[in-house]
Amino acid sequence: MKRKSAFLIATACTMLIAGCGNGGNNNSGSNEAANNAPKESAAAEATAAPAKDVTIKMFQFKVEIAEQLNALAEEYEKETGVKVEVETHGGGEDYGALLKAEIASGSEPEIFNNGGYTALVPYMDRATDLSDQPWAANLIPTSKTPATVDGKLYGMPMNVEGYGLIYNKDLFAKAGITEEPKTLSQLKDAAAKLKAAGITPFEATNEWWSMGIHLVNVGLAHQPDPKKFIEDVKAGTATIKGNPVFEQWLDLVDVIFDNAQDNKMTTDYATQVAEFASGKAAMMMQGNWTQGDIDKIDPALNLGLLPLPISDEEGTILVGVPNNYIVNSKSAHPEEAKAFLNWLVTSETGKKYITQEFKFIPAETDITADAADIGQVAVGVQEKSDTALGWNWDMFPDGVTQGFGAAMQEYLGGQIDRGQLLEKLDKAVQDIVKQ
Repeated sequence: MKRKSAFLIATACTMLIAGCGNGGNNNSGSNEAANNAPKESAAAEATAAPAKDVTIKMFQFKVEIAEQLNALAEEYEKETGVKVEVETHGGGEDYGALLKAEIASGSEPEIFNNGGYTALVPYMDRATDLSDQPWAANLIPTSKTPATVDGKLYGMPMNVEGYGLIYNKDLFAKAGITEEPKTLSQLKDAAAKLKAAGITPFEATNEWWSMGIHLVNVGLAHQPDPKKFIEDVKAGTATIKGNPVFEQWLDLVDVIFDNAQDNKMTTDYATQVAEFASGKAAMMMQGNWTQGDIDKIDPALNLGLLPLPISDEEGTILVGVPNNYIVNSKSAHPEEAKAFLNWLVTSETGKKYITQEFKFIPAETDITADAADIGQVAVGVQEKSDTALGWNWDMFPDGVTQGFGAAMQEYLGGQIDRGQLLEKLDKAVQDIVKQ
């Protein structure tokens, strides 16, 4: 099968050699009370910037970094006096619907997440042109694509991410698996060996977004021309049912679902990650965004990243920009929002959070990260990025991937067969584009 690498991050890989420094750009201040206070109190006072009567709101979807973002917001307020309120929605919630409801209610967050491509279209009346921002020149070129319209950049890429099959190297060794499976046949053999050793091969999840976005994207990404295929499916001149790539893709889906844990229909995202991190399964389809949650349970877990093969050709991982930060021109403080995003990627404090706390692969070429900071899964993304395929789901209008997810949930539960699944994937597209 012809493969087309849609997203190369070799540039980023070369940058991930040196560790990020700690520290921050703390403002100084003094008053009489501070001068007379004990040294520890005076030092604490000196790091706090004068409070400003400005609050900016960030409406974001990434539950994995919610705690860290709140801590970052506190750091920013200390350094600048500007308060940042972080509101997080995700982990099974329909972020897009919640954002629309938030705006419809009259609340206009200064910063919100958007995947770009088709998903950006409804927000173009609010999206601010960020082409002139200092950080824009330092972006990995391909990371700009999802949020670029008519040559102008309307979003800051959050980071670069990749996903595949995260696997537990020690459980593989216990089952006698000495080489990483790269083809579908090899993956089936590995699953059989794991089961024979009394090890659950896969920890699956019932989350619509994991199956309807990430898993379906494997079939989209393997098309000879993903963009053309998606446009043809939307136009009704091509179908998912009957497509030879999706017929092969079903074989991968069956390998995962048929060799997953018994309670897969009731396993949400948090449970999936926790069970995998506890050693209850050897593999799970997820990406480097799970590293922080895995580390909370077992930071010493010996991990690697496998491709997602659909045939006896070598599989690939999938790499892309997970989302973009959009500055809302209709909010009360868009300029303060720009300042916050600039601080995020230029200050030592912000860089430390991006790499060491968020464990992100930076989208900026001037931010360096140590492998010890970003984690083993991100290292796996880097190592396999030169053959990676891309992310395509945001080329569909809002609502399509939710339909994909609902169909995948039915298939996971054995309520529909292979042919019905593909029919429902087609229907999910037409139900939205014909509205």
